[in-house]
Amino acid sequence: MLWSLVILLSVCSPRVIINALSLNHYEKTCPKVDDVVAKVVKDAISKDKTIPAAILRLHFHDCFIRGCDGSVLLESRGGNSAEKDAPPNASLHAFFVIEGAKKAVEDVCPGVVSCADILALAARDAIMQKDGRTSKASETTQLPSPTFNISQLQKSFSQRGLSMDDLVALLGGHTLGFSHCSSFQNRIHNFNSTHEVDPSMRPSFAARLKSICLSKNKAKNAGTNMDPFSSTTFDNTYYKLILLKKALFSSDQSLLTTPKTKKLVEKFASSKKAFHTAFANSMIKMSNLNGGQEIRKDCRFVN
Repeated sequence: MLWSLVILLSVCSPRVIINALSLNHYEKTCPKVDDVVAKVVKDAISKDKTIPAAILRLHFHDCFIRGCDGSVLLESRGGNSAEKDAPPNASLHAFFVIEGAKKAVEDVCPGVVSCADILALAARDAIMQKDGRTSKASETTQLPSPTFNISQLQKSFSQRGLSMDDLVALLGGHTLGFSHCSSFQNRIHNFNSTHEVDPSMRPSFAARLKSICLSKNKAKNAGTNMDPFSSTTFDNTYYKLILLKKALFSSDQSLLTTPKTKKLVEKFASSKKAFHTAFANSMIKMSNLNGGQEIRKDCRFVN
């Protein structure tokens, strides 16, 4: 099966994912891929509970550039600065998990399972994906910015064939992980000529963030969990925080600025099951974006 199933099982509802994905994609070509990669991912998660969030973010950042082709895993070489070295990807991590899984799989099934398939969540009946050969730091400007408004978000997602429903569901991935101050600094210091702090943010929440992210003498790794209550649990708290005006990013809070997206936020906030179902469907849809050209032997370099 496409190994993204195992990755997502660590953070998503098993029933939703199992019903959505192909379970036998590599049954004949690499029957041991399940057990081999499971051990690598399980071992990594047992040592670092942020791994599920990191892998989800890797996948998202990969798909938004040239499709789900594993190009975010490539190293910079020669005069080319790769995606992973661009500012928007500076805080990406967990590359070692994918590299370790790839190495382990290559030992038993050389040249069969692509880096893209190890990284990406794939849909049931999906065809074999290939790995990309191109990775440019300059193209990471295509990634949605945490400062985007709803119109900018809609344009960014629609360019990749993703709907407003997909947009709201996929942003739910922000229920996991950590954000550095730089991603929301604009909301808590000198917001505009009228307000010091973004008025769409709850004052007490803004005050807490300002105590962490000082306007001067900022610590390099200063920041906060995306979800302060359950940062390693894939739940629907993200949507509840938006309704409470406690979203970290401007882009997250902007989901309340149109009737359609607000209705979806309210729906997912009231039903974890509805969120998990929508998230799984949208991840599958995004995983079908593919621009790969080969199966790399080493995820860091083209063949």
